[in-house]
Amino acid sequence: MNLKSERRGIHVDQSELLCKKGCGYYGNPAWQGFCSKCWREEYHKARQKQIQEDWELAERLQREEEEAYASSQSTQGAQSLTFSKFEEKKTNEKTRKVTTVKKFFTASSRTGAKKEIQEAKAPSPSINRQASIETDRVSKEFVEFLKTYHKPGQDIYKQCKLFLDTMNHKRDLSIEEQSECAQDFYQNVAEKLQTRWKVPPEKVEKAMDQIEKYIMTRQYKYVFCPETTDDEKKDLAVQKRIRALHWVTPQMLCVPVNEEIPEVSDMVVKAITDIIEMDSKRVPRDKLACITKCSKHIFNAIKITKNEPASADDFLPTLIYIVLKGNPPRLQSNIQYITRFCNPSRLMTGEDGYYFTNLCCAVAFIEKLDAQSLNLSQEDFDRFMTGQTSPKKQESDSFSPDVCLGVKQMYKNLDLLSQLNERQERIVSEAKKLEKDLIDWTDGITKEVQDIVEKYPLEIKPKNQALAAIDSENVENDKLPPPLQPQVYAG
Repeated sequence: MNLKSERRGIHVDQSELLCKKGCGYYGNPAWQGFCSKCWREEYHKARQKQIQEDWELAERLQREEEEAYASSQSTQGAQSLTFSKFEEKKTNEKTRKVTTVKKFFTASSRTGAKKEIQEAKAPSPSINRQASIETDRVSKEFVEFLKTYHKPGQDIYKQCKLFLDTMNHKRDLSIEEQSECAQDFYQNVAEKLQTRWKVPPEKVEKAMDQIEKYIMTRQYKYVFCPETTDDEKKDLAVQKRIRALHWVTPQMLCVPVNEEIPEVSDMVVKAITDIIEMDSKRVPRDKLACITKCSKHIFNAIKITKNEPASADDFLPTLIYIVLKGNPPRLQSNIQYITRFCNPSRLMTGEDGYYFTNLCCAVAFIEKLDAQSLNLSQEDFDRFMTGQTSPKKQESDSFSPDVCLGVKQMYKNLDLLSQLNERQERIVSEAKKLEKDLIDWTDGITKEVQDIVEKYPLEIKPKNQALAAIDSENVENDKLPPPLQPQVYAG
């Protein structure tokens, strides 16, 4: 998705929310911009290509092994026998290879699956007995719902049980392969409801919702954030990123929401509650419902603030702000879970698909958010991200009269802390500068002294002879007159 930020806010062309193949359905960043249908087609093409390449490599290696083995034999008969056994083994391997879940619904696969289930019950007889209260309740509701379908309801229940039993034996598959199995199952059941059992379209949608609820309630603990994926690592990275962006204000995102209006503030709180509540749901459809309720609260908040219907350019920045403010738990795991195991028709069209696509865009924007996106300088953005300072909070005079004193005091304390932080940074900077100046001055004086010593080296001259004392007798000059004698005069 090409996200760009302008002074008027974050703008995403609505055509960029659609599948990049041009089919008209909603795309998804998790599917590289494709819709569910086109992504599966691309995935199958890549998978078939990989399988073909693997077979060609295997055949080449087996052919080389065959030639090496044949050359080591002494007779042609032994060579012929070895080659025939090799061809028979290769043919049996090809016939046993099953790659699609459509085999679940054939008579032979049912018999094989039942045998596998009977064999697997021995080592783990308590798997189905450890159902939670919610699982039991959903199972009872599913059975009661299928009673209205009479004969098709019995077949649906049998196929759901068969699918669950088969999935229990495929725990070693990757989560992508398990997702493919679930999507194939949804597609085949929907086709049978329409073609074989002639169920009306509106009843098909209700049936698929109940089937998804029944299946995913039982499979939730195995397929949500499995240990074989990096979903948990992505969750922690997104949470850390959102915590680092706690300083982002609605004004930076150009969010057209005035939380000083009590009704708008209530809508914002409800939207945050809905997006957080998504993690407590076990069914993909219920998680989508939380996203839809959150989005509708956002639209209502914008409508009340602007006194006019909200646009798509108003919705996405506000959704980003709600995600930043709420920091939903396990956000990436929930998105991946919906992407992998939700009924694909819900993500391709309708309001659920539209709101889910916008949520994926919001998360992608948060992960790539930079200074230009918030109309900030790179220096300010780096200071905010490192916690060196924070944006100026609004003064107490700008608060509405309904705001409690605790909130006002909190913002005053934040302002004081920000000012103290700036003063401390200036003091530390000046201290470092003074330390550097002292070091430079010491080095300069030392260099000057060394230069003077080198220019004027110290010379030690021999000691001079001692001069004769003035009062000593002058033996060398006898011709000098005698010293004057004092005379005494009388009177």
